[in-house]
Amino acid sequence: MADEKRSGSPDWEDLRHALALARHGTLSATARALGVTHATVSRRVAMLEEALGRMLFDRRPDGYALTEDGRRLMDEAAAMEAAALSAVARLEAGGGLSGVVRLTATRALTDGFLAPRLGRLAEAHPGIALELVTGSRAFSLARREADLALRLGAPRDSTLRGRRVARVHHHFYGAGRWQGVEDPPLIGFDGDSLGVPEAAWLDRFAAGRRFALRADSWITQAEAAAAGLGLALLPDYLAAARPGLVRLDLGALPPAAELWLLMPPDLAQVPRVRAVAEGLTALCRELDGQDKVKEHR
Repeated sequence: MADEKRSGSPDWEDLRHALALARHGTLSATARALGVTHATVSRRVAMLEEALGRMLFDRRPDGYALTEDGRRLMDEAAAMEAAALSAVARLEAGGGLSGVVRLTATRALTDGFLAPRLGRLAEAHPGIALELVTGSRAFSLARREADLALRLGAPRDSTLRGRRVARVHHHFYGAGRWQGVEDPPLIGFDGDSLGVPEAAWLDRFAAGRRFALRADSWITQAEAAAAGLGLALLPDYLAAARPGLVRLDLGALPPAAELWLLMPPDLAQVPRVRAVAEGLTALCRELDGQDKVKEHR
């Protein structure tokens, strides 16, 4: 069997699964991240512990926590992984404009803005295949789950290289039937979305007002607003992609959100990644027409 333990030194695949478990904390989250089953993760970790003759994790009701031995080993494993990824990037730096570049962004930005414009990037670099990754979790650039990321808000990780490529503006939008109507119903995020700055702003602004719908997706909110359910606070790019939405003034708006393009520093020297980064920068300028980008290193 492929997962059967071999004698000798610990297997790197066992170590890789353990490292992922240390990062994600539960078997289910780790299995999803690696694309394997719960049983595979559990078996790999058990085989590593058996090979080393010591416990690496404490099994707790809420997940797995590293022991002191586990923490020391995972620190070394993470350094090995980073060194290997950096070596690969240095080799690829001499390559040409071909291969896969993996970009992570929100689904709203991907569906509402990027996808309709990516034909220009494909025409400029026909040898590059772009993979767009969306999802509820943040994909890690440090672990090469993606090569590039478009994220809202200034970067917190000082190890990443980034540039501010746009400011995203939000306005209230709805069907034309709400023009001139006093106190129209609103559409907003649900209670699990308070990490979204615009959601928190809207709840403060609209305290006491009626909400016709709450949803955890910008796209769902835009569709509901276009269908006439009420007014939604939407990114301008998303509203522009939906016929029938009109901009309505409720007297206040949240500050513009900064959109940043991020990448690991060593990938900045890989030609295909650099070419996609430059192409995305040019595309994203259309979000607010800015002429300059702010650099972060």
